[in-house]
Amino acid sequence: MAGLIQTLGQTTQPKRAGSANTEPRWVQWTLILATLLFITLFLILPLAVVFTEALSKGVKVYFDSLLDPTTAAAIRLTLLTAMVAVPSNTLFGLASAWAISRFHFRGKNFLTTLIDLPLWVSPVVGGLIYVLLFGSNGIAGPWLIDHDIRIIFAIPGIILATTFVTFPFVARSLIPLMQSQGMAEEEAAMTLGANGWQIFFRVTLPKIKWALFYGIILCNARAMGEFGAVSVVSGHIRGLTNTMPLQVEILYNEYAFTSAFAVASALALLALLTLGLKTLIEWQTARQLRTN
Repeated sequence: MAGLIQTLGQTTQPKRAGSANTEPRWVQWTLILATLLFITLFLILPLAVVFTEALSKGVKVYFDSLLDPTTAAAIRLTLLTAMVAVPSNTLFGLASAWAISRFHFRGKNFLTTLIDLPLWVSPVVGGLIYVLLFGSNGIAGPWLIDHDIRIIFAIPGIILATTFVTFPFVARSLIPLMQSQGMAEEEAAMTLGANGWQIFFRVTLPKIKWALFYGIILCNARAMGEFGAVSVVSGHIRGLTNTMPLQVEILYNEYAFTSAFAVASALALLALLTLGLKTLIEWQTARQLRTN
């Protein structure tokens, strides 16, 4: 009887999860090769084409294309837009993440939905919103014209549109982390006599710094590469309201392919730099989680 029970126990004992979930070797290699093929076709080859076309007429022509006055103005405007939009969204992201993760108030879910709104709305719609608000026929348009204030087809409109499409990134990087961490350490610091700024800089910020950097990098990448919303509000004024993505479109439509690919390669380099920083931050975050 004992032997029968032992035999039944052995037959009904579940297999190890590792052996039960292990696919055949040929399935693993098929998935790996399919992934590598997809990355090669849709990522590596396009990047190679961009840099090849940009350098097809030599390094001198490449740098001359980037130093062209209108292209240089587009680069400066892109950097200026990012320098304004990213810090603004960083402050907003910190404030909203702190409010949502640390306080209970009516309308919290609605606020979270509003933060996510630019992720679900087309950037073109976001740009159109500002045209309807600040355009010459918009709600505030006549008042702005009377006071000689230009927002649409000017730099302020570009900054507003870029800020709109990028403001969720920092907040969405911080909110889940701060909610999971809880308030125990902040409450302990408060009982020891620390004020609000001391709690933030000495307790909260060290715990969220890598997530904060991660959100800033994503926000900066989107700000420099934004096309749809900026295209609506810029007016495509050469040398004044064209950012780098808009400059690429104009040069390509004018059959200045080398110059267009040169500007596109500069954007690609910024994207690769962003990817490297993103990978470094993910590694640092994983390392911090292991040490904690």
